[in-house]
Amino acid sequence: MNAKVLVLSDTHGCLARLEAVLEWAKELSPGLAVFLGDGIDDVERAATTTGFSCNWQKVRGNNDFNFSCPATSVFDFSGHGFFICHGQNYKLYDGLDTLAVIAKNNNASVALFGHTHVPHAERRNETLLLNPGSIGNPRSNAGATFAVIDCSPGIVPKPEFFRIYGGNNIRAVSADFSF
Repeated sequence: MNAKVLVLSDTHGCLARLEAVLEWAKELSPGLAVFLGDGIDDVERAATTTGFSCNWQKVRGNNDFNFSCPATSVFDFSGHGFFICHGQNYKLYDGLDTLAVIAKNNNASVALFGHTHVPHAERRNETLLLNPGSIGNPRSNAGATFAVIDCSPGIVPKPEFFRIYGGNNIRAVSADFSF
C-alpha cells in the first residue's frame, strides 16, 4: 500500500483546480486522501469527473451543510494516528495550542486542519500540525496549495506542499510554511 496522504481543504466551489489536483494525484496513487472541509460536495463531483478513486477521510467545514459528514475524525493510517478537523472551533487565529492538546489527547502524531486558507506545517513535540492551505480561495502569497504527507511506517510523517499555477500546472513548493 502507498503510504502517501493527499491533503486538501477549502475548495469553495473551485472545481477546476480540484479536478486538476485529482488528475495529478492519479499518478501519485495515494493510499489515502483527506478533505478538511468547506467544499465537501465538490469532492464527489470532482472525483467522478476525473475518475479519481481512493480511500477518503472527510470532515465538514463551517460552510458545509452536509451534516452526515463528521466535524472531526480520529483514525490510524500506516501506523500513524491522525486527528482531522476543519478548525473553526479551535481558536486557530490565536495559535495552535488548543489543536496540539486535542491531538495529543487523541494519541495523534498528525493533526490536520483547514479554515485559515494559509498553508502551515510545524512540529509540536511529537505531533505534526498541518494546514494544506486553500485550493479555492487562498489567503497567502503561496497561492492555491495542497499537501502530500509521506507516512511510511517507521518514519516521522514528512509533508510536502504543492502549488497550482494557472490551469493544471502543479509544482512542489520549497517555501517554509511555519510561523
